[in-house]
Amino acid sequence: MRLMGLDVGSRTVGIAVSDLLGWTAQGVEIIRINEDQADFGLDRLAELVDQYQVEKFVVGLPKNMDNSLGERAEKSQAYGKMVTDFFELPVDFIDERLTTVQAERMLIEEADISRQKRHKVIDELAAVMILQSYLDRASYQAKNN
Repeated sequence: MRLMGLDVGSRTVGIAVSDLLGWTAQGVEIIRINEDQADFGLDRLAELVDQYQVEKFVVGLPKNMDNSLGERAEKSQAYGKMVTDFFELPVDFIDERLTTVQAERMLIEEADISRQKRHKVIDELAAVMILQSYLDRASYQAKNN
């Protein structure tokens, strides 16, 4: 089963997909969106869903540090519902606190990528981290049940 990870922001959606075995996540691209104009990139997302034969989505849920849901988390949930309705595929949410911070740190410390280049790939890397976290958790649960 191939899964697609989404890092949803107000202007971009980072996209990652799993391999067919569900072991690893790979970055695909960043879709430009505009929440204010109700442009959610669903046409491009549909192309990617078809291309990768996606069967399930994993959407990052940016919870507050106290585990509560703020405005951004509510918008991510709304995007997830929109995706479920549009594609008629299941959506799981996973806590994504600090994934963008971790992604930026990786790009700075490990890859020494410039700020301009980081801006172009950070949401995609965050989507990879969201999806990989989900895959790792599912693998762990399967081994321990």
